[in-house]
Amino acid sequence: MKEKIKFTDEPMGNVQVVSDFLPTPEELALKDETVKVTITLSKASVDFFKKEAKKYNTQYQKMIRRLLDEYTAHH
Repeated sequence: MKEKIKFTDEPMGNVQVVSDFLPTPEELALKDETVKVTITLSKASVDFFKKEAKKYNTQYQKMIRRLLDEYTAHH
């Protein structure tokens, strides 16, 4: 930024305090308990997850794990 920001002392309007919803640093540092399994998936499914993982710069196994975790949490 080349322009300097000029702050003014003006009223902020209707301010609402929200409860803290972010996880604590301890919760972020802890790893989920995992179990290693062997599973055979269709090539189309693996190709899909690999393509999507590349888009979001993540691991495809992690995406599959999150999908399964979300499914089990809702059923």
